[in-house]
Amino acid sequence: MQLTPVLEVRALRYSVAGRPLLDGVNLTLPAGRSAAVTGPSGTGKSTLLNCVLGLIRCESGEVRVSGADLTRMNPRRLARHRRDTVGMVFQFGELLPELTPVENVALAALLAGAKRSEAFGRAQRLLTDLGVPAEDTPTAELSGGERQRAAVARALVNRPTLLLADEPTGSLDGQNREAVADLLFSLPERWGCALLVVTHDESVAARADLRFSLHDGLLVEHGEPVLRGAR
Repeated sequence: MQLTPVLEVRALRYSVAGRPLLDGVNLTLPAGRSAAVTGPSGTGKSTLLNCVLGLIRCESGEVRVSGADLTRMNPRRLARHRRDTVGMVFQFGELLPELTPVENVALAALLAGAKRSEAFGRAQRLLTDLGVPAEDTPTAELSGGERQRAAVARALVNRPTLLLADEPTGSLDGQNREAVADLLFSLPERWGCALLVVTHDESVAARADLRFSLHDGLLVEHGEPVLRGAR
């Protein structure tokens, strides 16, 4: 049975100062599956995520999320589609330190239009499921692993079909890195979403169903030869 793609990237191209960062990138990812992209700093990993988010307009190609082409959307429609379909986990969490975890997570749902009771109920259930203390404690007082799990809860609160993570374990120590990586890669099966992670950490990438690296603007599947000059 062929799975319906959640993410489809086709012939994606983007350059900076005349240097191609993405030079014909292709990627298809269905619900329930995960992919990891590795590569040295400056090769375009975060640029790829920003194109998938619609924060960077590619020079050519298509980016389809849940069947809709982001490259053809006006800013208002793009923002609405991103809010409804994509969740994002950042390297440093990007949570508001003075708020409690439940307030941080519920805020994302409130901004998406959820009623207060629904937003806080969803946030509480997610944080309980992910093992994060939800009430009373300001987020600034949580451990690094707890903060990153709270960031995962915030990314999930609006029930995205696509979850993106940019170096999600890069700021964590060894034990927390393993715990957060295990959590992230369990989500596609548990939540029925697709997961795309960019990371420097090969041990984190090894958990993914599909592994890629960026070489000279090309996305190369793990174990495949790099064909220089092929487009």
